[in-house]
Amino acid sequence: MAKKKVVKKKVVKSEPESAWIDAPCPIAMSEVLGQDSAMETLSRAMDSGRLHHAWIFHGPKGVGKFTAALAWASVLLDPEAAPDLMGRVSVDPDSETQKRIRAGTHPDLFIVRKELARFEEKSSVRGAKLATIPKDVVEHHLIGPAKLAPVMSRDARAGRVFIVDEAELLDRSPTNAPVQNALLKTLEEPAPGNVIILVTSSEDRLLATIRSRCQRVSFRALEHDAMRAWVGSSGIEATPEAHDWMMRFADGAPGRYAQAVDEGLFDWARTIEPMLARCARGEYVGELGQTMADLIEERAKAWVKEGTQRRENRSKETANRDGAALMLALVSGYARPMLRNARSAGWAVHAIEMSERAILELRTNVSARFVMDHLSAGLSEAAPAL
Repeated sequence: MAKKKVVKKKVVKSEPESAWIDAPCPIAMSEVLGQDSAMETLSRAMDSGRLHHAWIFHGPKGVGKFTAALAWASVLLDPEAAPDLMGRVSVDPDSETQKRIRAGTHPDLFIVRKELARFEEKSSVRGAKLATIPKDVVEHHLIGPAKLAPVMSRDARAGRVFIVDEAELLDRSPTNAPVQNALLKTLEEPAPGNVIILVTSSEDRLLATIRSRCQRVSFRALEHDAMRAWVGSSGIEATPEAHDWMMRFADGAPGRYAQAVDEGLFDWARTIEPMLARCARGEYVGELGQTMADLIEERAKAWVKEGTQRRENRSKETANRDGAALMLALVSGYARPMLRNARSAGWAVHAIEMSERAILELRTNVSARFVMDHLSAGLSEAAPAL
């Protein structure tokens, strides 16, 4: 199993009275790896003197969008930020602003995430599945505060910064359409000095009217050298075999590499990949679905138990859904390299299509165990990868 050094994560809260939400400690903009074009766009925006109020950071999961947003916010909110000897705007890590951001107590930085629903007053919101960012969270941590004057950052490039993580989860369902529409009104009538950053890996799930009012910044998967540099600086230790597998799984996304370590996904891969290989040869592997479901169930039990010990409200149903999504990523990741071989491409296409269909089943609240059984049967039905 991959081993890693114990790295204590900082936490950031969106305002003093709100819930602590896990988030990385901000790094310097110059330290954001592999995103030179995006960071250059943000630097030029600051230098222009006419900073747009609304932004969309879009790109694959785990490539550093949120990290870049937090790094940029730490510069925008700091009145002492100034060009360094290279002409790049940087901050003094010992400034009062930076100390407050690291401590999670800066009153003008708001991190909006679905997990904030667990701390809402309404029991219906607290007990709901964390499948969307509900309207109450958006109102309390963005729309309402966006109407107020900044507390500390009056002389900074931005008065207040709002970072909406996984913005594609802003609820736009027919029964709760006002969530994105309510945000739209804030984007249409921005208060002076506010900067709103929507971080998303599925930009198409944002309303077209929201997208049209935002400046877009594209983030991409990291090149191999940048990934190696990130792993080297991360403090993560892994065996060569585990590292090679996680590099393939990450596919240029540091967040996916870190997730593979945290979740022990290399152990999952060692368990199921021999079975997937048998499916690719045309065998029916009856135990595959059961094995995948058991691994997901074990993860969910451990996750809920940890939450109970920390007095957090953790849903086993949510844990099962998230675990199933990880398992499907493993199946797709196993099949994807086989697309390059004409003899195995047919089975690989079928496996990826089955995984995508399984994702849709999960979104309709089909149980993870049934989804894995269905997937297992489908993987054995395809023409073998000869």
